[in-house]
Amino acid sequence: MAGAIPLTLVTGFLGAGKTTLINRLLRDPALADTAVIVNEFGAVGIDHLLVEQASEGVIELSDGCLCCTVRGALVDTLVDLTERLGDGRIERLRRVVIETTGLADPVPVLQALAAHPGLAETFRVDGIVTVVDAVHGLETLDGHEEARRQVAVADRLILTKADNAAAGVVDALKARLQALAPGVDLLDAAAATAPVLVDCSALDAGARAAKAVEAAPHGHHHHHGGHGHDGAVHAHAHGAPFETVFLGYGQAMPLSAVENFLDLLRSQCGAGILRLKGLVETCEAPQRPLVVQGVRQMLHAPRYLEAWPDATRGVRLVVIGTGLDEGYIRGLFAAFTGQARIDTPDRAALEANPLAIAGFRG
Repeated sequence: MAGAIPLTLVTGFLGAGKTTLINRLLRDPALADTAVIVNEFGAVGIDHLLVEQASEGVIELSDGCLCCTVRGALVDTLVDLTERLGDGRIERLRRVVIETTGLADPVPVLQALAAHPGLAETFRVDGIVTVVDAVHGLETLDGHEEARRQVAVADRLILTKADNAAAGVVDALKARLQALAPGVDLLDAAAATAPVLVDCSALDAGARAAKAVEAAPHGHHHHHGGHGHDGAVHAHAHGAPFETVFLGYGQAMPLSAVENFLDLLRSQCGAGILRLKGLVETCEAPQRPLVVQGVRQMLHAPRYLEAWPDATRGVRLVVIGTGLDEGYIRGLFAAFTGQARIDTPDRAALEANPLAIAGFRG
């Protein structure tokens, strides 16, 4: 997976400013040899006419959103890109950027990529950038489940039109975004540069998770959300709750323990997991962090980085979802990291019976 092509998903609700942001960033040489796949909802495509293409790198998908009818076309398009790169019709391809329609839920898109073995080998999900309109953001989040999901699974949030919104509105929106996506970087679009896409990494999610855990005032509640015990964050947005569970361990784990933990987490809690991401120090390769990403019951192929992005080692994972059984997740993690209490099952017991931890709701 060392040579996998990074893929960035740019999402955000209708009118948030995704195309404007991509247009500006594509002028930067750092995004040379980037293929941009533009999705539009409707029979006649228009968005692709608004995206400036550097070298015939814009591919349009019409007649539906990426999360439903066009998902197959997205897979076909990425397979075609791979074939054209392989036979020389495309000389270089350094990155793929997918701009979704404003109505798209990013989670099924990630599922489609993870489910295709060829694409899982060729491309790696570098991250999700979610664009939020400062003027209408609060109203949009209140009224649309899709907008809340787009924010909840983001690796980076970009705030547009902040100059046109009252300061109090912007502050309230920032607080809401931080509740829905704790620990995620929030940037102003006016100051955004190409690294917003190039370095939007799910890879440094663990570092942000560690900071969020340290900063979490246990039991303190914010507007529209709050922090639970042990660094868990619960964001309730008009009846649509999202939970973010941070898992940290200061030592390396055997790769087999990592694999079995992830497998049980996926199989027992996968229906509620919108996204799983983080970095793991393994006993077998402590100098090279293992990148972990997943969505629902599917895991992207784990891969090793060449070096750690910061000085913090160990295990740092973020689980984002709805209806998560936090007690089960924490008990599972404790068992596989050798931290299980005397009265709770250890790793061997869990591998024999994954439902052994009390409190699992099924």
